[in-house]
Amino acid sequence: MTDLSGYYFRVKDSGGIMFRIGDETRHRRVELEQLATINTRNGEIRAQGNRELAPEDRAAAEAWLEQRREVLAARQIDDIRRAIDHLNLTAHWAQSQASEAELEAVTEPLLLAMHDLRMILVRKKADRVEAARTRPTETG
Repeated sequence: MTDLSGYYFRVKDSGGIMFRIGDETRHRRVELEQLATINTRNGEIRAQGNRELAPEDRAAAEAWLEQRREVLAARQIDDIRRAIDHLNLTAHWAQSQASEAELEAVTEPLLLAMHDLRMILVRKKADRVEAARTRPTETG
């Protein structure tokens, strides 16, 4: 069996569960001892039961939390880029392949979603432009 030492993190929707990987038992089973629950949204690391995490356990949990947040942020940007691709594919579908009935079924929800997105993007862009305009300029 391979050397499994350290920690294992089980991913869940709101973060993960941290386990310590124990030594093999005489039955050649790997033991997983639950140490903590980690919340990626608020950064909370909560020890299991009434225990306190050892400094090395807390450091491992914090390192996993940072890495997990980076993975989730990268996935979110990738999802947005995929959404742009889907919008382009949807435009092509609507122009060249969609039947009248299919267009009737999706036009209103698509227009509302695109209108909502456009309003947010325009407002955020205006906020950035205004902030850039009012930001003090650096003089050298």
